Amino acid sequence: MGNRKSVRTLVGITASAGLVAAAAAGIVGLSSASASTENTGQPNAASVQKQQPPKGARAVVEVSPNPTAKRGEEVTITGNCGGGTGLKQIIGNSPANPALENIRILNADPKGFLAKANVAQHIGNGVGPVLVDCGGEAGVTLLVTHV
Repeated sequence: MGNRKSVRTLVGITASAGLVAAAAAGIVGLSSASASTENTGQPNAASVQKQQPPKGARAVVEVSPNPTAKRGEEVTITGNCGGGTGLKQIIGNSPANPALENIRILNADPKGFLAKANVAQHIGNGVGPVLVDCGGEAGVTLLVTHV
C-alpha cells in the first residue's frame, strides 16, 4: 500500500514538472514569436519597447562571486541605474534579516556603480535577493550562498 502511494506521488510530481516546463516553453515561444520584424530583419521599435522592464525597475545589478558565495566572504556588487540618478542603497535579503553586512558604496555612478559587502555570518546554504535603489529605478538579483 505504501508503495502505491509513493508511485502516485512520483507521478503527480512528474506531471506537475511537465506542466511547468510546458508553460515555460509556451511563454518563451510566445515572447519570441511576438518580436515582429520588418524587411530589415531588425525588431521594430514597438517590439523592442515591450521587452524593457517597467519604469521604476530598470536598474541592473550583479553580484560576484555568485553563485555559492560563502559566509563572511567579500562580494562585489556592480551594475547600472537604468535611468536612475545614482546608487543610493543596497539591501541583501531584508532589513530585518540582512544577508549582507559592511556594505560600502565605492562608486555611485548611475552608468556603472560599484560596491563591496560581506556575506553575513548567520547565512547558510540558500538563495536570497540583493536589491538596489538607484534614485527612481530599482533592481534585483539573486545571491546563492553556501556554507
